[in-house]
Amino acid sequence: MTGAEIIIKCLVEQGVDTIFGYPGGTILNIYDALYDCKEIKHYLTSHEQGASHAADGYARATGKVGVCFATSGPGATNLVTGLATAYMDSIPMVAITCNVAKSLLGRDSFQEVDITGITMPITKHNYIVESIDELASIVREAFYIAKSGRQGPVLIDIPKDITAEMGEYVYEKTKEYVPVVKISEDKYISAVKLIEKSKKPFIMAGGGIISADASNELVEFVNKINCPISTTLMGTGAYPQDNDLYVGMPGMHGTKATNVAISECDLLIAIGARFSDRVISKASHFAEGAEILHIDIDAAEINKNVRAKFDLVGDAKIILTELNNRLKNGKHDEWNKKIIELKKAFPNINSENSDKVNAQYVMEKICEETKERKPIITTEVGQNQMWAAQFFTYTKPRTFLSSGGLGTMGFGLGASMGACVGKKDSLVFNISGDGCFRMNCNELSTLQYYNIPVIIVILNNKTLGMVRQWQTLLYNKRYSQTDLDRGPNFKKLAEAYEIAGYEVDTKEEFDKALLESINSGKPSVIDVHIDKDAFVLPMVSPNKPITNQIHSVDL
Repeated sequence: MTGAEIIIKCLVEQGVDTIFGYPGGTILNIYDALYDCKEIKHYLTSHEQGASHAADGYARATGKVGVCFATSGPGATNLVTGLATAYMDSIPMVAITCNVAKSLLGRDSFQEVDITGITMPITKHNYIVESIDELASIVREAFYIAKSGRQGPVLIDIPKDITAEMGEYVYEKTKEYVPVVKISEDKYISAVKLIEKSKKPFIMAGGGIISADASNELVEFVNKINCPISTTLMGTGAYPQDNDLYVGMPGMHGTKATNVAISECDLLIAIGARFSDRVISKASHFAEGAEILHIDIDAAEINKNVRAKFDLVGDAKIILTELNNRLKNGKHDEWNKKIIELKKAFPNINSENSDKVNAQYVMEKICEETKERKPIITTEVGQNQMWAAQFFTYTKPRTFLSSGGLGTMGFGLGASMGACVGKKDSLVFNISGDGCFRMNCNELSTLQYYNIPVIIVILNNKTLGMVRQWQTLLYNKRYSQTDLDRGPNFKKLAEAYEIAGYEVDTKEEFDKALLESINSGKPSVIDVHIDKDAFVLPMVSPNKPITNQIHSVDL
């Protein structure tokens, strides 16, 4: 077979059924081989960045490895933001790029770029294929690496002449990753003693729970200890938010109940969370009075941002199973009562006039109308992202997809496409701001062509909302370059792509647009006009203790 045919055969071997990409000169042999492949559906995006975010969203929604293709030079570099997004959030993805022929490498040839050098810091691993004899083994290894341990993106760069060479292909059964945790019985016993002696334990669960498919084990763990729990932004959905013991998100835009609980607990159990700066804020004041038990698959995260009293390194599902088998049922009624009362006393609220259509109303209305269908919510980044996290009730993992680590504006639309394609029976919403939507709105053509029924809700405040919020609170209202008082008209833009568009100013108009969009089974864009000075609250100013929250703003 040709190298290109070997690549396609190996992808089928790995169970790949979906690829997002954009062809170009150096990758044409692979696209030619793909032409005859009936097992894989290819989605031609409008831009390679859209392809990378779609592969990412597919992976987050399904738990499988997302795959994208790009040609050399600018095609490959257009994947960089998507790879960095997946890397920061530990998302399994394989990107296949092709380069100029081996004889042209290093000669500044047309559309030549050292993509492995460029992406080395933002991929879990990458390859440049030097021989057709190693091609199949590299593809197989790339998928294994992407899914094993702490998951992440892998890039394979293949010179064009290797895709045309003839080589041998022998089918191999896919090597499944089976996590092995090497923790001694003594360490488990010590961890159990630490938990059982605690009077005020608190659990903070992150995205590692979702990656490990450990939500059921987490629920059992919480029930065993009988204590309050929070989930980080990346952990949203890992624990059902309609449970009384769930108290909200921690950190900069976390709830008062969560931040107080972290500050007053005597044991903080962090599982699959990396203590990012948006969670801990002023590190020296984070969980000052608590001993910390840190459970994570990546040993490099232990003691990186916060010192832990005790750690267990390994797969969260296996570790929680072992702890659940050893723990006695705990009881912390007084502690639970205090935190639950705080949760009720300080609910998430929107700073806008409640008579107007606002982000809280939009998210709660979507939740109300779609409760039985458990929709997937993707977000862009900024205020829309925080509002989507605060005002929707998530009860299942893999239903909240957001760029947590890199904070990529323009992520949501591509991710929503990938999620909708990967979970065909799911209702998918992309919650966007007007600034974010401008960045990758060209992917409306992909939605329309393939009839991918994503409902895009734009929370349009005609400004870069989160930046304006910071300028209001921290920069004396000096609004430098944040106003978006210009086109396009998003309703007309949607219609130009032959997609239903709605312009909304009232709650009644939103209700009507939402129901029509849900019932249509087609993509749609709902442009919701909201207050320019609507804030995400509460908020902790940078480098302040997380209990030092702003709950209201007098404009």
